[in-house]
Amino acid sequence: MTRPMIRTEGLRKSFAEVQALKGVDLTVDPATVFGLLGPNGAGKTTAVRILTTLLSPDGGRAEVDGFDVVRDAEGLRHVIGLAGQSAAVDANLTGLENLEMVGRLYHLPATEARRRARDVLERFDLTDAANRPARTYSGGMRRRLDLGASLVGRPKVLFLDEPTTGLDPRSRLGMWDVIRELVRDGTTLMLTTQYLEEADVLADRIAVIDLGTVIAEGTADELKAQIGGEVLELRVSDRARVPEAAGAVLGLVQGGGKVDNNTGQITLPVGGDGPAILTEAVRRLDTSGITLSDIALRRPTLDDVFLTLTGREAEGPQAEPSADGDRRRGRRGRRGRRRRRDAGGEP
Repeated sequence: MTRPMIRTEGLRKSFAEVQALKGVDLTVDPATVFGLLGPNGAGKTTAVRILTTLLSPDGGRAEVDGFDVVRDAEGLRHVIGLAGQSAAVDANLTGLENLEMVGRLYHLPATEARRRARDVLERFDLTDAANRPARTYSGGMRRRLDLGASLVGRPKVLFLDEPTTGLDPRSRLGMWDVIRELVRDGTTLMLTTQYLEEADVLADRIAVIDLGTVIAEGTADELKAQIGGEVLELRVSDRARVPEAAGAVLGLVQGGGKVDNNTGQITLPVGGDGPAILTEAVRRLDTSGITLSDIALRRPTLDDVFLTLTGREAEGPQAEPSADGDRRRGRRGRRGRRRRRDAGGEP
């Protein structure tokens, strides 16, 4: 039986009165992409920071590639890579110098560090900017440079915490190609993302975490099957009447649905009763004199799974509490980067 590349058992972590993780169990197979999804503050980033030795757990245990994250932290740092939620590059160094520095932190010879740095610059379409200071890079270029830095050491396990945040659609698709290539080469990836279609496309397995607990796990198709059947989408012509329309139809399904007052769209998970619920919804809205501009039945997406399981929609990236209660991502990211450099571990 193949040994899991990542395993956690009863992982717990608290910050003052906040229980960020309440006994999390995860198993990740080698050369796969494991998606970790959840609302802001659910515990995703806390779990990643423990698995990358940036935090110590309060209880339970975790192993990455056979290394205990507490007992074997120094050895583990040489086989993992991490790209956090915000770019953390040295603005005064060139792109090439940033990557070469990372290579030297991995104790690579200077010539090998430069060769790998140039390979990464080419992979992320940054060759033309190699000799420019990073402070002259656009936000998307800095993000790509940061992602590239996580690959210089050719880690066996790569942790990507919101990796495509801030990237334009073309760069995001390019990053997807890089992730697929890494997995083909045998790298194991743990991915947290605010883009649920990203997890749908890339992840071999997905765990949904909420309030510090894993509430569902499986493939994307298995999670969608938990909802069952189809999803009914209604779009109300008159935005002012959206609340009234929602009141008329939300009671047709257990647990209600999602209402977007800006677009006028109401989404209902209807299980196997789609046609009957569609008919009744149209009847109720017609009785109330509410006109629809569109109506459709479709298969559920991960967004629907997320809403059904957590009662909330997926939100943008936001830091979870650190040991000192600091929620400002930039400050925490810089502090974490300094710690990794001082430790001589992964950048």
